[in-house]
Amino acid sequence: MTEDQQSCSQRRKQPVDALQLGPRKRPSAADPLVHYGRHFGRTVHALCNFQALLTNGILRMGELAETPEENFTAEEWREHRIFQELLKSVAGLEERLMQGGDDEVDVIAELLTKGASGARGDDTKSLKGSVLDWITPKGQNLVPPLARNMKIDCGFHHERTGALLCPAGLDWSHSETKAKLQSGEIIVTGDQWPLFLYADYHYDSKDPWNGLFRSALLAYKHVFTSPSSVDREPKATRSGNALTDSERFYNSILDIFEDPDEKQEVDDLAVWWNRQIFPSYSTAQCPLVKNSALARIREKRAQIKEASVTDGGSGNA
Repeated sequence: MTEDQQSCSQRRKQPVDALQLGPRKRPSAADPLVHYGRHFGRTVHALCNFQALLTNGILRMGELAETPEENFTAEEWREHRIFQELLKSVAGLEERLMQGGDDEVDVIAELLTKGASGARGDDTKSLKGSVLDWITPKGQNLVPPLARNMKIDCGFHHERTGALLCPAGLDWSHSETKAKLQSGEIIVTGDQWPLFLYADYHYDSKDPWNGLFRSALLAYKHVFTSPSSVDREPKATRSGNALTDSERFYNSILDIFEDPDEKQEVDDLAVWWNRQIFPSYSTAQCPLVKNSALARIREKRAQIKEASVTDGGSGNA
């Protein structure tokens, strides 16, 4: 066993699910890793337990490096892929992890957690006020009105938010269904997706992909560009204190995005969102500008390939 593997073995702890949030710790002082944590939480995985992610990742690089692939579950491979994304995101992180001790790993995990948690908090706070504007029909008022700083009357306890949060496949207009959702007799789990994910809030049970993740909800644009950019577009909502099973909700969406059998639908969805966020986006290739540097590079590469094929043909002759 190498020194790195021995070091990894010494760090081994009780297995923990790295893709679920762990216990919160007191934030550390400002550090570049906090910035990396914010970015990672927004672009790779929002609900990581960084302590477990780092510990398990180090084990796979060291003590478990020779373990056959078939010994790992699909969830463990997803976790390892996310760990590899983290290593690529932070320059020098792999060396720092392999050479540092337990205390160093703890510090890194705490800083990354602080960044990811801060990003989630900032995004949620910025959405709380805007979401009421998005769910209010143009030129109308919500009845009864909703306060921007209170959630007690939201969720299934308000007609508008209840209709948006109602799980696809259930009928909010059915009085018995509504009463059971409001009383908690019907327990909504995270993999029961709400109607607000669908275009025009309409679910087609015969074609469940139709309109999925294509609602007028533009929370993504609110977070990644600016609140003002959302105001220039149709408005909708992503409000929902009823979505208490948030980690299951999040992971169920990741599951379908990463399912190879759903690749065509997911690719089509990515094209649709690119066009929403970047109006000039097109999947069609634009012709290169004549005499541009890129055009000359392509032309020169084509000439080299042609000459190589010709030389090869002459040699064979």
